Amino acid sequence: MEEDNSSSNESRKRGSSALQLGPRKKALKSDPLVSHGRHFGRTVYALCNYPSLLTNGILRLEQLEDISIEDLSTEERREHIVFEKLLDSYPGLLQRLKDGSEEELLHIGELIGKGAAAARGEDTKSLKPVIIDWIAPAGQAVVPPLPRNSKITRGFNHPLTGRLLCPAELDWDDADTKQNLQSGEIAVSGDQWPLFVYANEAYDPEDPWNGLLRSRLLVNAFRHIFTSPSSVDKEPKATRAGNARLHGMTNVTAASIAYVATQIRFALCSSSVFSRTDTVTDSETFYHSLLDLLEDPDELGEVTGLLLWWNRQIFPTSSAAKRCPKANSALSKIRQKRAAQKNADGSCT
Repeated sequence: MEEDNSSSNESRKRGSSALQLGPRKKALKSDPLVSHGRHFGRTVYALCNYPSLLTNGILRLEQLEDISIEDLSTEERREHIVFEKLLDSYPGLLQRLKDGSEEELLHIGELIGKGAAAARGEDTKSLKPVIIDWIAPAGQAVVPPLPRNSKITRGFNHPLTGRLLCPAELDWDDADTKQNLQSGEIAVSGDQWPLFVYANEAYDPEDPWNGLLRSRLLVNAFRHIFTSPSSVDKEPKATRAGNARLHGMTNVTAASIAYVATQIRFALCSSSVFSRTDTVTDSETFYHSLLDLLEDPDELGEVTGLLLWWNRQIFPTSSAAKRCPKANSALSKIRQKRAAQKNADGSCT
């Protein structure tokens, strides 16, 4: 998503949060860290000020020699977890940060941030026209027509995009609700999830996990971004490797689902420029609210099932998508027999 041209100077103070976008930076020479930033932003944390993340992370490592991570604030803990994931994903990065000067540290952060921002912008640009094809009724034209390269008539201004963006707890078919959304009298915050995140755009208030983040629109956009645009139709025609293969990605991450949902939400809305200070789209709040749920330990059971479902859609041959064999199948009986034999052997020793 395109970033706004912020005139504020990037904060390098210890107390600033790195889990916010910094100002747009001048393009830098290509570096392996740029490529790594592209994938990290899509799959681990999208909206991040990387120079601040690295600066705060190194200082916090020293701090954690004397205190426990539990002594940190919630925001600091979350930021440090992202920092550790970045270190784990790029061998040698920690030593490079420790050995380098402050200028080198900031330069590394800018390289990673450049990659993440470039990927975000490219995905925004590529989704803008094709999403019209995905939301069109089967075998029908979009009425009234939606321009592929202009967003001014999207959002609550159009019946199709309006329904998809309508908060799940509201009724788009209610005339007053629709009018109030269109006029702005009802202000939608980022933590009011739109109907498109639910399978078949069906929300069950008694079971809000039912169908959550399992919509066809989400799967289409995920394939478009991570495998190839042609894979959306399940007949890949791409002649070069997609983003997932380029980076050795074999399983769907919770953050990648949140990233794709944020991209779709922005593509459907009428705003033309992404800005973290835009209270209308409120994209950062939306992204963070999804991550908060998907990273909540209390939701582990539901999230595990969700990721299994996603891996079956995107990476059906990976180990992350494997399911238990059907009861009474030959494979199931072989495993049962093997387990019984192991138990018998164990009882004899």
